[in-house]
Amino acid sequence: MDAGASGTIGHYSFEEKRRRIFAIMAASSGNLVEWFDFYVYSFTTIYFASSFFPKTYTTVQQYLYSALVFAIGFLMRPIGGWMFGKIADRRGRKTSLVISVVMMCAGSLMVACLPTYQQIGFAAPLLLLFARMVQGLSVGGEYGATATYLSEVALRGERGFYSSFQYVTLIGGQLLAVLVVFVLQQILDEAQLKEFGWRIPFVIGAVTAVVALLLRRTLHETAREADLKSSEAGSFAAIWRDHRAAFLTVLGYTAGGSLIFYTFTTYMQKYLITTAHMPKTTATNISLVTLFVYMCMQPLFGMLSDRIGRRRSMMLFGALGALSTVPLMTAIGSAGSPVVAGVLICVALAIISLYTSVSAIVKAEMFPAQVRALGVGVGYGIANAIFGGSAESVALLLKDWKIESAFFWYVTVMMVIVFLVSTRLPKVASYLHTDH
Repeated sequence: MDAGASGTIGHYSFEEKRRRIFAIMAASSGNLVEWFDFYVYSFTTIYFASSFFPKTYTTVQQYLYSALVFAIGFLMRPIGGWMFGKIADRRGRKTSLVISVVMMCAGSLMVACLPTYQQIGFAAPLLLLFARMVQGLSVGGEYGATATYLSEVALRGERGFYSSFQYVTLIGGQLLAVLVVFVLQQILDEAQLKEFGWRIPFVIGAVTAVVALLLRRTLHETAREADLKSSEAGSFAAIWRDHRAAFLTVLGYTAGGSLIFYTFTTYMQKYLITTAHMPKTTATNISLVTLFVYMCMQPLFGMLSDRIGRRRSMMLFGALGALSTVPLMTAIGSAGSPVVAGVLICVALAIISLYTSVSAIVKAEMFPAQVRALGVGVGYGIANAIFGGSAESVALLLKDWKIESAFFWYVTVMMVIVFLVSTRLPKVASYLHTDH
């Protein structure tokens, strides 16, 4: 499938549209599996934290150390973005997508089979850390290659809508992770979940990865042979020399976007338990409903961006995020009612959808084809590792220091930066319309 077709063909046959929709679903299936595997760690931490750290630690400390392992996995993302970005720009998007899902499968199986701290001592958390690093490497490569593939296979004039499916499946992975935990909570008691139940989601992730692998093997390559053979293909030196402003812009808005995203998704479950003082099952139920609503929002906000433009969407995101974070987090923490907390979280997620629905396409539109996957993957990976991956750890650490509200203001400051950086975004896409 020609990467430039979406920018040069004025009318599309039913067969062409059907083929592109199938390609998006096949690429996105692996995205869902990878993010399910990655996020299931966060949602099952409340059950397995005590298995990998000494029982003398308090619950908050066990959550904190588990969150630090989660954060260290994020540090592998820039490396994954660089490695898989070079593969995607030099060997093709399909090759990169296939390899990344295989690595995620391996990491998930590893976590499912790990012995506990009681069995092998400090080797247990070290092995857990290694498995998370493998998964972090895989997800780091997944984002850039998927964003690039979806942007290149999308129809012109509908790219916001098509690219929104990256976060539909990303959130779908989170949702599936919460759903699996919810089902396990219905059939197993807390003791069983802590003993062996937490391993089941990781086995499920490994099995579904095989299905995603088979689907991805059917993908058509979107990269043109001339771009793959270009002397600048997969060259970070070329990005830094010719596209430095675009790269720094991606770093700037991804930093705040990742931070607020993880605040209201993965961290929110623990926030509802430790600050709003809700039962674990209630927190899981709230996460399940709000993530489903959030997932459904993505195509709607993607279509909105096709009408009002990416720049305006991003500026609205930065402004509304800066104004609402402190009041929303404060209100959720004292909500008392699961319904009220759920509604407030949905308000926050609607604001974040202005960013997540177009995140992939905004990044992809800023780089030419020969360095697109590398530019998107590394830029995203660095900012996500520093700010997204540390969200839980920073929040829990400040809570442990009795200054929890400082975290809300930290997110607010980052959203102000997002607004300022978003003003630098081009009003019209530079590359996807003119590459070929």
